[in-house]
Amino acid sequence: MQHALTRRTLLKSAAAAGAIGLGGAFTGRRAFAGTPFTMQSSWVNDAEFTGYFTAIDKGFYAAEGLDLTYQSGGPDVIPESTLLSGTPLALTSPDTTIVAIAQQGAPFKIIATQYQKNPLGVVSLASNPIHEPKDLIGKTLAVPPVNAVSVEALLRLNGIDASRVRIVPYEYDPTPLIKGEIDASVDFTTNVPYTIEQAGKKATSFLLYDFGVTIYNDTVVVTEETLKNDRASLVKWLRASRKGWAENYKDPAVYPPKFADSWFKGNGRTTENELYFNKAQQALMEHPKGFFTMDEAGIAANIEALGQIGIKATRDMFDTSVLEEV
Repeated sequence: MQHALTRRTLLKSAAAAGAIGLGGAFTGRRAFAGTPFTMQSSWVNDAEFTGYFTAIDKGFYAAEGLDLTYQSGGPDVIPESTLLSGTPLALTSPDTTIVAIAQQGAPFKIIATQYQKNPLGVVSLASNPIHEPKDLIGKTLAVPPVNAVSVEALLRLNGIDASRVRIVPYEYDPTPLIKGEIDASVDFTTNVPYTIEQAGKKATSFLLYDFGVTIYNDTVVVTEETLKNDRASLVKWLRASRKGWAENYKDPAVYPPKFADSWFKGNGRTTENELYFNKAQQALMEHPKGFFTMDEAGIAANIEALGQIGIKATRDMFDTSVLEEV
């Protein structure tokens, strides 16, 4: 099955890697004058990345001897392309990364994951609730093009004929849902419900992950060359990043207000929105063995789910050796 990449397509020139960050975004900040190391984020600066900002703020990368440059993402930034142009580490989605490996021969390895459960889900209004996939029958669902194959998999895995659900395009704006023009949308469950509540409505949601689409998100990806030649820096980065997320979740209300005029400045969201986001994502990230863990059950679940959307993943695309050294 041909997988159409949109937000992060590798079919674009790697020159797109130069288009890093959005106007006004807080990007490229360095943590300490040590060993230079750059990470590429998967999206614009918001609460999704609070743990990294916390690690910089607390000096965790500096303590490891890393001079970290954090590069913001955005709609025109392709994390995988930045890897090909020399950035040592990027946060990606596993479907686009594995397509790049399997179909284009990209020399990538997935070495960790930020989210154990992908935050992507189906959001609806409590006044017209959709609690599970079967509730979508006869309804109108707005879906971003980049998530179309995941929704196809959701319906197939739950025995629902796609013709029984009206799919319309979605542009990450919940206004049509709030106005009742659609019944549900596919978006991050960690963020959009807050926007809906601010509009005076109550939202409900479920994760695609909980109904068979068991795919990680914000996977930590490096090239095979970096894994071989700069393993020490990867271990240090992972150790410091894990400390950053642990520090953030000692009290998830502490750091978003602190970063309002720095990291989060210009992203168009209120501090209250970032607080909601930061708290909502915690349960999706935690693992008994620590943040960023990829266990064998989780990897197998990803391989199975990706297979359902026509993406052939194999165990050797995932490398847990760096995690084992942390």
